[in-house]
Amino acid sequence: MESTKKHQPVLLNRELSWLTFNRRVLQEAQNPAVPLLERVKFLAIFSSNLDEYFKVRVATLRRLVKLKKKTRAKLGEDPGEQLKNLLDEVGRQQQEFGETFREGILPELQRQHIHLIAEHDLSPTQREWVHGYFREKVQDLLSPVILDENMHHLFLKDQTVYLTFHLTEPLKAKAKKHDDEERVVVVELPTKRHGGRFVQLPTEGAEHYVMFLDDVIRCCVHDLYPKYQQVQVQALKLSRDAELDIQEEVSGNMMAKIKSSLQKRETGYPARLLYDPGMPKAVLRKVMQKTGIGKDELVEGSRYHNFRDFFGFPTLGLTDLQYPEQPPLPHPTLPRTGGKMLAAIAERDHLLHLPYQSFDYVTRFITEAATDAHVTSIGITLYRVATKSEVAKALLKAVKAGKQVTVVVELKARFDEESNMFWAEKLQKAGANVIFGIPELKVHSKLLLITRTEDEQNRLYAYFSTGNFNEVTSHIYADHGLFTCDPRLTHEAAEVFRYFHDRQPKTGFEHLLVAPFELRDKLNDLIDREIKLAKHGKDAYIILKLNALQDERMILKLYEASQAGVRVELLIRGISCVIPGVEGQSANIQQRGMVDRYLEHARVYVFGNDGEEKVFVASSDWMARNLDRRVEVAFPILDPALRAEVRHLLDLQRQDNMKSRDWENNYIGQAEGEVQQVRAQVETYEYLKKLSKRRAAPVKKAPTPKDPAG
Repeated sequence: MESTKKHQPVLLNRELSWLTFNRRVLQEAQNPAVPLLERVKFLAIFSSNLDEYFKVRVATLRRLVKLKKKTRAKLGEDPGEQLKNLLDEVGRQQQEFGETFREGILPELQRQHIHLIAEHDLSPTQREWVHGYFREKVQDLLSPVILDENMHHLFLKDQTVYLTFHLTEPLKAKAKKHDDEERVVVVELPTKRHGGRFVQLPTEGAEHYVMFLDDVIRCCVHDLYPKYQQVQVQALKLSRDAELDIQEEVSGNMMAKIKSSLQKRETGYPARLLYDPGMPKAVLRKVMQKTGIGKDELVEGSRYHNFRDFFGFPTLGLTDLQYPEQPPLPHPTLPRTGGKMLAAIAERDHLLHLPYQSFDYVTRFITEAATDAHVTSIGITLYRVATKSEVAKALLKAVKAGKQVTVVVELKARFDEESNMFWAEKLQKAGANVIFGIPELKVHSKLLLITRTEDEQNRLYAYFSTGNFNEVTSHIYADHGLFTCDPRLTHEAAEVFRYFHDRQPKTGFEHLLVAPFELRDKLNDLIDREIKLAKHGKDAYIILKLNALQDERMILKLYEASQAGVRVELLIRGISCVIPGVEGQSANIQQRGMVDRYLEHARVYVFGNDGEEKVFVASSDWMARNLDRRVEVAFPILDPALRAEVRHLLDLQRQDNMKSRDWENNYIGQAEGEVQQVRAQVETYEYLKKLSKRRAAPVKKAPTPKDPAG
């Protein structure tokens, strides 16, 4: 916790807040109520999150530490002290992670007849099988590198596990001098080429046996180096600085800049070198010497690195150790496969809830527009595109069908740049108008706009979403999307697309809240409205569901609302710099965060508004980057029935007493005497299942005015 200036309210440090979130992920791995193989996946999520944290946040702090003293003083907080504090917390969490794996997960796997065995656990029959597997499937994938005087520089790939071999005690008298030397050899673990990190051994009755690929190599290392009696094998892994150094001037080829920066990322500054604590000091010194990595980047790890590879841990057909299947539900008001999406949207608004309902409705919408003779144009924003994107393929169909297709591709979406570039180039070559974002801004909004000629007028159809146009993440990210042809929304969406073309700032939106133009100011206005109501003795409240709440000015505004008597309820999945419940500051603020089967990704803003509640669904968190340096769109839910639907789903999360934690990471359990258990994601599925069985009758809308753009 910190106070940057005298009399300023206390805020939680952003970096430590993120680590608090990742600890919630670790809690799911520790929770015996979570199916065992899902607990294994939460270990993978924790590890993957921490890798990204080091590649981005820790790497950034290390950059700041190297600034001149006067420059560092302007930052307000010493980056060196921040770095020390967060590394201390990371150390505590990694220790807890190791204990969870060794003392929790492994014994429970054994109780369920799943044995994750090392080379010293093998029976003679298993050892023979492993040696055969190594010769047939692994040996030819290895490319050893000897660290000797002929090796001037060792390059370690980002996020890749390497094994070090320390070769000592030759078995035979040397014929030549170099035969008797100790040797250090480094080998890249060939996880990708092997097809995964794990090797499944033959079952024995009801018993299942699995090995790390690392241990298969350890078991068979003397097959590689038969002349040495002692071969010690340890693992290490390097994480590199993931920040792209891009100058965002208007001129120049942005695609070329991104490609160049991606190449630099692969050789970026080392952020962390994880090493096996059993690694001989002589071997570690040799690695440091040959790589140029210093002591500051060294982090003691464990025998195994890259636990994110546990995403690929074999399920062994044991469905009872996994979450029960939740097949996507049919939507209650959108047509089943084969039905006309455009006609359904012309009749009424529809709200899509992913992953409970299928993302296929979105791809069907685009595909139908691509083949509809009356559709003249399609505009879309792409932030994170799947490698095998059905959305991009549908857009290619539209281009080939002669539609005017405008695609705004964000090339700076971290870790998805390559996939975005691939589809951007493909769409550009096909004839689409591809816009590579906006200088100095990221386009983070998720918009789809279709123009169709009806009765000699242009009618606009839109899809607003909190989630990406990405089929893969749509299965695991919980998002909301709105299909509409309500001109109050679609005409303003058209204004956003005009901004992508003419780069002229837009203001005067009546319904959408658009960053970086008016979102911050309008949020302040909405909060001020609640403050005014509270001061007049009326019921005033704000409910915010966000991934992150970090912007200091918005937090101060919420503190002001709390002090005026406004009830503020926060549902924050990740970072939050708010400290709730402080008398005279945030006494009327409550905060909780939820981690469960699906990643909560939707943002929802609710304002009491004197009984006429305003509900916005958004792509934007309340972070400085979202409010000031990104193109974001928050859209109101205008249909009363759909507004009630969003509020019901939000209320389920407010009532959750099984997967929610308070801001200090304590589980929010059932109140004394309370008997009903509420697990929001399960209740959401059941609620939407009931809705799917009650298909609503279509509602006719008033004629749509002509688009002023013609």
